[in-house]
Amino acid sequence: METSTDRPRWRGVNHLALVTGDMDATVRFYHGVLGAQLVATIGTPHFRHYFFEIGERNTIAFFEYADSPPAEFAKPAGVPDPRAIQFDHLSLDLEDEAALEALQARLKEHGCEVTDVIDHGIMRSIYFTDPSGIALEASWWVKDATGGDPDYGDADLFGDADPVPAVRELVETGDLASVPHTALVQEPTAVVDPA
Repeated sequence: METSTDRPRWRGVNHLALVTGDMDATVRFYHGVLGAQLVATIGTPHFRHYFFEIGERNTIAFFEYADSPPAEFAKPAGVPDPRAIQFDHLSLDLEDEAALEALQARLKEHGCEVTDVIDHGIMRSIYFTDPSGIALEASWWVKDATGGDPDYGDADLFGDADPVPAVRELVETGDLASVPHTALVQEPTAVVDPA
């Protein structure tokens, strides 16, 4: 008999949520360049939250905040930098609501604070943190946006009433008119003290 203290049956990353200052360029890069299909959008007066499929039931997502654009920031991969601010939270994918509720109970039993189940329409989630203060979420897709061709006409999955131009292009033509060019970020040159 399974109890709430049994190990969760993780299935992967529901979504890794990052922050962008330009959602249109983000859609053009992740969908157009990397081939990670745009599978869902959420739009409110305060933010956009877009999801790109990176594997079956696995997405990477971006927030674009209306009144709080992120500071310009870039760093080469693998080089520590205390200014690394693009990360928002990590959402892990669960099978169904029963698994979500079981994890919630497990967290509480282990003395971890956790939210009530939050209904986002297309998914339901709980929120908690790790010992380092990293924001975590566990989610399950109520209406699974992954595993098939996106239906850009589905208002449940594409709920941003005023999407960026790249999304309008995908809805109208199924393709993007342009994609951004990128360049590697160079590691800073060490400054040598002549003394």
